[in-house]
Amino acid sequence: MDKAVGNAPLNERIAIVINYMLLVVLCLVILMPLVNILALSLNDGKDASLGGIAFWPRVFSVSNYIEVFKNPAVLQGMEVTLFRTIIGTFLSVLLTSMAAFALKNKNLPGVGIASIFIVFTMLFNGGIIPYFMVLKMFNLNNTIWVYIIPTLYSAWNLILVRTFFQSIDQSMEESAKIDGAHDFQVLFRIYIPLSMPVLSVICLFNGVMHWNDWFSGAFYVTDEKLRPLQTILQQMLTAAEAMRKNLSMNAMMSAGNSVTTESMKMAMVMISVVPIATVYPFIQKYFVQGIMVGSVKG
Repeated sequence: MDKAVGNAPLNERIAIVINYMLLVVLCLVILMPLVNILALSLNDGKDASLGGIAFWPRVFSVSNYIEVFKNPAVLQGMEVTLFRTIIGTFLSVLLTSMAAFALKNKNLPGVGIASIFIVFTMLFNGGIIPYFMVLKMFNLNNTIWVYIIPTLYSAWNLILVRTFFQSIDQSMEESAKIDGAHDFQVLFRIYIPLSMPVLSVICLFNGVMHWNDWFSGAFYVTDEKLRPLQTILQQMLTAAEAMRKNLSMNAMMSAGNSVTTESMKMAMVMISVVPIATVYPFIQKYFVQGIMVGSVKG
């Protein structure tokens, strides 16, 4: 790579240097706010309220995190979030792969009509009230499955995987069936191993969606024990904001509280972001490849 750059014409080398500089600036623009939030979350709340915290805590303290985790609902919510993220993502990827394997066959009776209905769901939906009524009809409200079953299929993910499957050489499937393999063996021994890039992409999509979803827990669940972490953090943030409006900053400080509303907010942001962000490095190499191949090849 370095030799190729060194042998390139001068104008191309200048363009490459400019591109790298722009990428470095873009990375800094993205990372600097996150580092600032981390510094504020690890700084004493009173001291942080004075301002001047950039990228390193001035008065190191973990009181903000202790205050957040004092609420027993936070750990309970984390268990719910982990359950829905792991189980929901696994089932969604599995069932999407099975559906895409069937729909890739253009000779399958009714595949054209099925494809039209799938695309139709990307363009139109019934709205929140009909959706709520459907959940109620199937007794999904106020259960852990209200987070998982309605999200098993995504039209976009299904089309992405189907397109990727269609790009795989069909002769391998034909050879396997000649040797006596049935459809499940073809799917799990040929298509899924060859489709790890696109499956990693939809795994990321599903995982992020489940982790970040607070709306379902707020509107479709009334049992406190079934609410996910994001819903609980959002409710804590709302309560802290209401407290801030009722109490002046001087009153909060005179009470000897080293945790402020803003410092708790920073800690909540880090608790929400860090776990799901750790997944990205493991599937980064598949991400661009899966998006490009699954979207372009047909």
